[in-house]
Amino acid sequence: MTWGCGIEGCAEVFDSVEDVVVHQTNEHERHECKVCGTVVPDGYLAIKHAFEEHTRAEYVRAYGASAEEVREREQIQDEVEAKADLQTIVDQIDEAKI
Repeated sequence: MTWGCGIEGCAEVFDSVEDVVVHQTNEHERHECKVCGTVVPDGYLAIKHAFEEHTRAEYVRAYGASAEEVREREQIQDEVEAKADLQTIVDQIDEAKI
């Protein structure tokens, strides 16, 4: 199985979900949360922030998201978390900072 980056305008494809998240974190602009103003990496980590720190209603109001868009992002979060070794992601991001 391959994993696409999913960030608009990026066509990068990876063999592992961990590599996608590291790519999103290191190669793309940061995203400012429209709910609270926190700046987070775009992609999966922005989705994770939105749905762990805010209610669905806050997300919908801030982003003008439809119920379908919310479900799509929740599905992405579930798929990544079901497949990813989150410690590997942390380790790879930390290595890139050195």
